Amino acid sequence: QVQLVESGGGLVQAGGSLRLSCVAARSIFSIAVMAWYRQAPGNQRALVATITSGGTTKYADFVQGRFTISRDNAENTVYLQMYSLKPEDTAVYYCLSNEHGSLSWGQGTQVTVSS
Repeated sequence: QVQLVESGGGLVQAGGSLRLSCVAARSIFSIAVMAWYRQAPGNQRALVATITSGGTTKYADFVQGRFTISRDNAENTVYLQMYSLKPEDTAVYYCLSNEHGSLSWGQGTQVTVSS
């Protein structure tokens, strides 16, 4: 497993932007899939975006065109750049690593979008 620490959340007005960071305690070079999830109060945790070790990305329909996931293996960091934020994007955002089926979660970072 790998220790993950998210940061970058906060309060932003609708239409604003935030960049979330997920720093791993060790190299992520060999980790096949890194992902961002989010969980709003009363809702289940939902997949936001994934990125493979080769750089292939996938996004949930509800963030298409607004969010960008990226990874910097040299910095052991995965990013989630969020644009055009909406109040419904309000949630705790979690980072996930999937290394040969072994899953590790970060503690989450709160994103609040005001209308």
